Amino acid sequence: MKPKRLLLSLMAATTMAFCGAAAAHGTGETVKENFARPVTNIPGKSLIAVEVLYPPGAASAPHFHAKSAFIYAYVVTGSIASKVDNGPERIYKAGESFHEEPGSHHAVSRNASKSKPAKLLAVFVVDSDDKELTTLERSAK
Repeated sequence: MKPKRLLLSLMAATTMAFCGAAAAHGTGETVKENFARPVTNIPGKSLIAVEVLYPPGAASAPHFHAKSAFIYAYVVTGSIASKVDNGPERIYKAGESFHEEPGSHHAVSRNASKSKPAKLLAVFVVDSDDKELTTLERSAK
C-alpha cells in the first residue's frame, strides 16, 4: 500500500512540474498521467508514464530531469522538436522515439507544427523516492 501511495505522489509531482513549466511560459501544454508502478524486480525503481499534449505551437520551458531518471519518449501524434544536452535539435514524427539519460538538460521540447497538435508519451525509469522528476532551468539574467 505504501509504494502505491508514494507513486501517486510522484505522479502528482511530475504532472505539477510539467504543468508548472507550461504555466511559467504561457504555452498551454498539458500533462496527463498515464501509468505508475514500482519495478518489482528492481528494488527502489519505478516506471512512470505521462502523456504530454502540445497544442499547435506550444512548448515546454527548458528543464532538467531527476538525476536517476532514464526517459524513453515516443511521439504518438504530430511532430516534436527536441534538443537534449549538447545534441542537435531534431524533429521527431509520430512513431519515432528518443531517450534522455539521467540528469539530462532538455533545452527544447515543443510542437514542431504551428497548425496541428502533437502528443508525446514520456516514460520515466526513476528512483522511487525521487520527488522532483522535472525542474525548470533557471534563467540567467
